[in-house]
Amino acid sequence: MMHIKKLIAPTVLALGLLAGCGGPDSGGIIADRGRPSAAPVMEEATIYGGADQMAADESYGEPIAGPDRPDAEPGAEQYIAYSHSLGLRLPKGGVDAMMQAHVKACREAGTNTCIVINSNVYNSNEDYVSGNMSLRARPDWIETFLGAVDEATETAGGDITSRSTSAEDLTRSIIDTSSRLDAQKILQGRLEGLLERRDGTLGDLLQIERELARVTGEIESIEAQLKALRLRVAMSSLDISYETKREPFSASRGNPLGEAFGDFFYNLSMALGSVITAFAIGLPWLILLGILMFIWLRAIWPWVRRRRKPKA
Repeated sequence: MMHIKKLIAPTVLALGLLAGCGGPDSGGIIADRGRPSAAPVMEEATIYGGADQMAADESYGEPIAGPDRPDAEPGAEQYIAYSHSLGLRLPKGGVDAMMQAHVKACREAGTNTCIVINSNVYNSNEDYVSGNMSLRARPDWIETFLGAVDEATETAGGDITSRSTSAEDLTRSIIDTSSRLDAQKILQGRLEGLLERRDGTLGDLLQIERELARVTGEIESIEAQLKALRLRVAMSSLDISYETKREPFSASRGNPLGEAFGDFFYNLSMALGSVITAFAIGLPWLILLGILMFIWLRAIWPWVRRRRKPKA
């Protein structure tokens, strides 16, 4: 029994060290860091708070072709996450109708293709309405949707004020996370094998069980990270902002030019009144200044000149 105990203790220690070697930079335990296996189907309720489970799709989590990189190996599959943003300026009364049409199109596509994250409408006054909407959808669906938005905006008499697309390469993150997951699963299998043999003392078995529980929790965490990364690749994001065109004249904003002509005589009288008021306030000071100037010129200045006159 003592001999078996001496063998189990180094084995547990070696397995513990193996758990720390499953990081992105380790190379001893994972010989093949190739393409990770396809992620299982994710639930919409888990990611977005929806009620229905997302149905299985064969293309879920598959790599999407991205731009060539100088450091990428020839023929290597890449995982690219795309993000789009769009700004629309629409005529009066068109913001709410356009947003509702976009929300309807996304919901009709189904949760496997498009999911509305949020949509908001803000009413500043009766003439100006703004809003925003965020959704996640398949890249091919978003491409078709953006083309339809361009056509609908032009038909409604609106303008596209901004448009941008950004791409994030998640290839290394997905491959490294998958490698960590494989390493932890190998460790989990070895720990389960030790428990099945039930060699060693009760303390040794308890130590193996604690290590197995830790590894199982680590596997669940890594799987969640891998699902989130794959979802970002499979479902691109799109943010749309809406605003109302500002008209030169409107009922809520008034007519500045008409108001200026209508208030012309009122403003003129106000200006003349201000001038008269200023003159009335300054008149006593002008009188006092005139008296001082008269005394200076008639009495003080002649005396000063006589004092400066040289003697004969």
